[in-house]
Amino acid sequence: MFIFDISNILNLLLMLVATILLIFLAQELKKSYITGIVLFAYLILLVIHAAQMITLPEEFRDMLPVLARCVAIDFVFIFISFFAYLWVDDIEAKKMQKKSLDNSLDWLWKNV
Repeated sequence: MFIFDISNILNLLLMLVATILLIFLAQELKKSYITGIVLFAYLILLVIHAAQMITLPEEFRDMLPVLARCVAIDFVFIFISFFAYLWVDDIEAKKMQKKSLDNSLDWLWKNV
């Protein structure tokens, strides 16, 4: 059974660097859909890891802790990419002089 093990330190660092670079690219281009794509990718990865956890055959039960770590890491990356999406959406809205998708985090953006 193939498991995309993101709890491996090398994979974790590569995903973190890729996420940070994509967030930086989205911030520079002022396009929130780039961070939306990142968020969607991590949501798909979470669904895949959860489905693998649920349908794990008996002979692969030793992989359960690895999948649990992967799900936890997925949630961390979803949290990071969600706030990055809101941040870049706010930047894009200010550039276009439109109303932002959600202004409920204005207190946070003023401190960033």
